[in-house]
Amino acid sequence: MNICVFLSAADLDERYTRPAKEFATLLGKGGHTLVWGGSDVGLMKVVADGVQEAGGRLCGVSVEFLAAKARKGVEEMIVARDLAERKRLLLEKSDAVVIMVGGTGTLDEATEILELKKHGHTDKPVVLLNTAGFYDGLKEQFRRMEDEGFLPRPLAELVFFAEEPVGALAYLEESRGVA
Repeated sequence: MNICVFLSAADLDERYTRPAKEFATLLGKGGHTLVWGGSDVGLMKVVADGVQEAGGRLCGVSVEFLAAKARKGVEEMIVARDLAERKRLLLEKSDAVVIMVGGTGTLDEATEILELKKHGHTDKPVVLLNTAGFYDGLKEQFRRMEDEGFLPRPLAELVFFAEEPVGALAYLEESRGVA
């Protein structure tokens, strides 16, 4: 399975890097391919290293203004013109999406895939990996959107909330019939 991971390129502390590395190891050992923003810095590097060390493949999609930070020596690296093209390519190349901790870029990517799902333009499974309760507030906001009628589909059809990496990958593999 090609699994797109939206996440930060920032250097983060162990409460975020440990679960990210754990997920990456599971992804690699499962024989999956990481589809990610292509950067070789911060949390993106942690995940790419973990996948590669565990035997998985890497497919990066960088963007022109970040190309200097792109990881070298991967199976596939594409450099998009802009962020919009990058998001489109990340989604095109993936079978499923995991949203890890991140900033505004990660939030932008997350809301785009959920908007596409909401309108029936994709059926890819989406997992929000709520490491260390990072997305508790967002989870609450999504539930409020659902409760107050802002979502035309049940929230559970749009996104699965996982608290641990093993649950995130298990959900994706079950959703896609991969064992």
